[in-house]
Amino acid sequence: QGQLVESGGGLVQAGGSLRLSCAASGRTFSSYAMGWFRQAPGKEREFVAAISWTNGRTYYADSVKGRFTISRDNAKNTVYLQMNSLKSEDTAVYYCAATQPIYSGSHYPRQYNYWGQGTQVTVSS
Repeated sequence: QGQLVESGGGLVQAGGSLRLSCAASGRTFSSYAMGWFRQAPGKEREFVAAISWTNGRTYYADSVKGRFTISRDNAKNTVYLQMNSLKSEDTAVYYCAATQPIYSGSHYPRQYNYWGQGTQVTVSS
């Protein structure tokens, strides 16, 4: 059974940066596509970014393009989300997720098979 563990969340001022990490273990995720989602209080879970394990192609929500960067380290089985120029509206619990290659880049949470426990990101204005 696979496991995803996020880390790196915290409190930051608007305009600041954070880097989230997602460590995959327990199974081989080398062929899976990975994604980051977030969920703010009272809102639905929304897509943030995704990356293919195989060719490194990346996908971003319009709201984070130019500010967030998703990357991966295959040797460490880890995916990162570098978040710059953070805004108060970026405040949410951020989740890492894995999906089959056919759904690479998907914006739909229901198409992801594995989820982490989430890490809180709070941006103060």
